[in-house]
Amino acid sequence: MARKGAQPAVRKQPQRTCIACRETEGKRALLRLVRTPDTAVVFDPTGKKSGRGAYVHAADDCIGKALDGGGLARALKAEITPEVKGDLRRQLAARVSQE
Repeated sequence: MARKGAQPAVRKQPQRTCIACRETEGKRALLRLVRTPDTAVVFDPTGKKSGRGAYVHAADDCIGKALDGGGLARALKAEITPEVKGDLRRQLAARVSQE
């Protein structure tokens, strides 16, 4: 039971770091990429898939830097093939255009 005059509790939003630009942002403002337990690297629009995750801003320069610069492979500790990079680039570009 809350005390009279007490302020309601403010929930803290989880903070995550973009793997491309290294800026910290709220978890919901970033896009999540995940290496699933079966070692597939996929885009996670829900943010709830099981596996090792990495976050990137929904900006073309951050997406390009994460995919081309090797930051995504390093963050997920996985080798990413050119086909997977192409698929991720298309999925993330479609998501960015929706926003």
